[in-house]
Amino acid sequence: MGSISNTNSLYINSPAEKTHAPGKTKIMAALRSLLEDKEFVSVTTAEIARTAGVTEALIYKYFHDKRDLLHQVLAEYLGVMIVRAEMDVRGIKGALHQLRKLIWSHVNMYADNRVFARILLIEVRNHPDYFHSDAYRMVKYYTNFLLALIEKGVEEGSIRNDIPTAAVRQTILGAIEHACLPALIFNHPILTDEVSDHICEMIFTGIVTRGD
Repeated sequence: MGSISNTNSLYINSPAEKTHAPGKTKIMAALRSLLEDKEFVSVTTAEIARTAGVTEALIYKYFHDKRDLLHQVLAEYLGVMIVRAEMDVRGIKGALHQLRKLIWSHVNMYADNRVFARILLIEVRNHPDYFHSDAYRMVKYYTNFLLALIEKGVEEGSIRNDIPTAAVRQTILGAIEHACLPALIFNHPILTDEVSDHICEMIFTGIVTRGD
């Protein structure tokens, strides 16, 4: 992905844009609600159905299984995250400034949506079905969007050209994840400004060209 000019194409027929049937909407909302206080493995389909006010059979009308439901819930969160990220960098001049805003937006999404953060960082990666889901496709899209910003910085001359851009991307994503994960595990607040400032200070010191 060498350009960020045509990124909105993902949202044609994406999970985030679909209008769900009322029953499906209730089921997805029920799982989100239950995950506020419980781990996914301890949530049963009977409990989801009871919380949603629907029959358990209706779950299997809309979802292959409980994990498919989890992936579709995650895809909706990711749709919101990507649209927000694309909007956040619009109108900002310079790749470094856009990158700083994207890092802040990413951390803030975790801070404001703890269920989303726990699903993405804790719940889904231990199961192979995740890597064949729409949610994973959207994660790949988001990481390519980040990569395009880094490549733009290299083209502008604001980011060093002697470090692989994919390595810069992985360093940014890893720093965000490891900064936020302890707060999710131990239910501590995520201080968006502080966390994003520390990440930017450490990473930008290494990647910016001399003089920037």
